[in-house]
Amino acid sequence: MNKGHKISLFSAIMLALNSLIGSGWLFGSGSAAKIAGPAAILSWIIGAVIIIAIALTYVELGTMFPESGGMSKYAQYSHGPMLGFIAAWANWISLVTLVPMEAVAAVQYMSSWPWKWANWTHHFMQDGNITTPGLLLVFVFMIIFTLINFWSIKIMTHFTNLISVFKVLLPTITIIMLFASSFHPANFGHDVKTFMPYGSRAIFEAASGAGIIMSYDAFQTIINIGGELKNPRKNIIRGVLISMFVTAAIYILLQVAFIGAVDPGMLAKNSWHGIDFASPFADIAILLGINWLVILLYMDAFVSPFGTGVAFVATASRALAAMTYTKHLPAWLGRLNRRYLVPRFAMIADLILAMILVSVFRNWNLLATVITCATLIAYLTGPVTTITLRKIAPDLERPYKPNYMRWFAPLTFVLTSLAIYWTMWPTTIQVILVILVGIPIYFYYEVKYQKKDFKSQFKHAAWLLGYLVFISIMSYCGSDGFGGQNWIKYPWDFLLIAIVSLIFYKVAIDTGLEKVDPAAIKVNEKIKLKKD
Repeated sequence: MNKGHKISLFSAIMLALNSLIGSGWLFGSGSAAKIAGPAAILSWIIGAVIIIAIALTYVELGTMFPESGGMSKYAQYSHGPMLGFIAAWANWISLVTLVPMEAVAAVQYMSSWPWKWANWTHHFMQDGNITTPGLLLVFVFMIIFTLINFWSIKIMTHFTNLISVFKVLLPTITIIMLFASSFHPANFGHDVKTFMPYGSRAIFEAASGAGIIMSYDAFQTIINIGGELKNPRKNIIRGVLISMFVTAAIYILLQVAFIGAVDPGMLAKNSWHGIDFASPFADIAILLGINWLVILLYMDAFVSPFGTGVAFVATASRALAAMTYTKHLPAWLGRLNRRYLVPRFAMIADLILAMILVSVFRNWNLLATVITCATLIAYLTGPVTTITLRKIAPDLERPYKPNYMRWFAPLTFVLTSLAIYWTMWPTTIQVILVILVGIPIYFYYEVKYQKKDFKSQFKHAAWLLGYLVFISIMSYCGSDGFGGQNWIKYPWDFLLIAIVSLIFYKVAIDTGLEKVDPAAIKVNEKIKLKKD
């Protein structure tokens, strides 16, 4: 790519914000307040801390290996192709699930249109789930997302650039209007008990169950385009941190505005658990009589999900296509269309899988939890790979090499483990089973093409498989707030997960490759050449 076509820091941040501000802002605040009350503000802060911690481990890797689609390759560099495949597969599952979730968000807001002429939309949702007519509309939206990507990257980038500004502007206007029109400080409680009406455990339940962690997930946009950025040595970390802090500020202020705007009379009657808006911010704007904001919010219920849905069709199809290069999936899935250079077969495969997923998981919160669980399992490899590469390849060029990473990486691994647990039984086991479906496919292609030493590959990846068995058992036996049998009560479940996670982390570092993958050295040498 010549220098004139490199992506600037500003464009990269706008691209990241376009992915980060999706349907999470439309539903997250309402769902989180219902689960945790005013303490949902802490859920957004905890979610931001966890994802920024994960992002910092990936920033070290992203600046070492500035290449397109890098996040699906790092685990292979430190632990070989089997672990690389499992991490890439889990990440791909989460990206594919984001597409139907954004379509569900648009349909759910449609179902609560308040106008008489729109009565036909009201049967799209029933008891929080998409009905069969609603599901057909979800399919139509997903097909549109795919078609926008089908005919060239130029249409896709024009589309996303056009709506990025709108996506940042409207949440900001919503925050200002709710603060100005209806703010009740008493809604936040007058002591710890009224601020946390459902206890501290509900804060963690909301972090995964209300789509909070999922809402921050798209920091990987900047790392995945690392190879196309101007000055990636500095701009990867700048882009990740600026986009994450802007997003966290918007989401936390939206939650504060939502809690302050709820009618105290409604709270006295129903409590936070009884606050159940189909379209949280639009419903509040209707109650406050801010009609122009209602129209803008219903418009944005198309714009935000469409922008994110279109962006993630592109990301998911490229993630699937990238997995074909290691010959662990059929080659035709990675084939690029000659004229437009987009992986059309991968897009069609993603669309079919997305349709199956949304037919099983028929509501926004469930889809958000599936995404959170799959993404976090993929992210577990980040802190492990960062420290393993420091151990086996200390001479690689590292533009970003903080001293704190020695203690920060194991802490990040523990936080990620806890967040996986928060996604709750049975979602945990369902997602883990979908991830494990990839392993027979991997072995089939290993036997067909590679004929490599299975024993060695298994040795380097066994820690993650053992970890998935452990977290499944913990999810089943853990406290009832996280869907478990309550055999291990809160907060002892957290303590046990933290201790055992550290053991798995140590095993993961000890079972890394003896020598770094040669492909990693090649990519890293490009930085050295530029530096010289």
